[in-house]
Amino acid sequence: MDALAPHDVRPPTPVPAGDPGGLIDHILSRYHEVHRQQLPELIGLARRVESVHQGHPDVPAGLAHFLEQMEGDLVSHMLKEENILFPLLRNGGHPMVMGPIGVMRHEHLEHGDRLERLAELTCNYTPPQGACNSWQTLYAGLRGLTDDLQQHIQLENEVLFPQFER
Repeated sequence: MDALAPHDVRPPTPVPAGDPGGLIDHILSRYHEVHRQQLPELIGLARRVESVHQGHPDVPAGLAHFLEQMEGDLVSHMLKEENILFPLLRNGGHPMVMGPIGVMRHEHLEHGDRLERLAELTCNYTPPQGACNSWQTLYAGLRGLTDDLQQHIQLENEVLFPQFER
């Protein structure tokens, strides 16, 4: 489980400009697939850290449970995008597209709130002095998840959605 790749190892990928279909493909491969891999690994690491270090005063008690809830919400959100919103956008939009975009924007705000809570639970992703490799890997992975999710949300909110909001 400590096989999580450091966040900065992932090479930057160019964002297709002006092509909604290409941008959606980019979002699906660069963000949706990555989130689906990140979260189960991070949940497993959080469980391990919470279990092994349960007596430590800085242990992030409840972190695994919080990440499980976050995963459920994020997977649900991504499925709505994949099954409802993105097909509408690939077909050039639809007069009713503003409803699903509004829902996604609202959920993006909720995801932002969860990321703030995640930073609180982890002392802003700072492991305690002398933390084991698993704890350090967990917090580095959570920082990577946070960065990825923020970029993901920004790309949809500032690049993709405005192409269809008139």
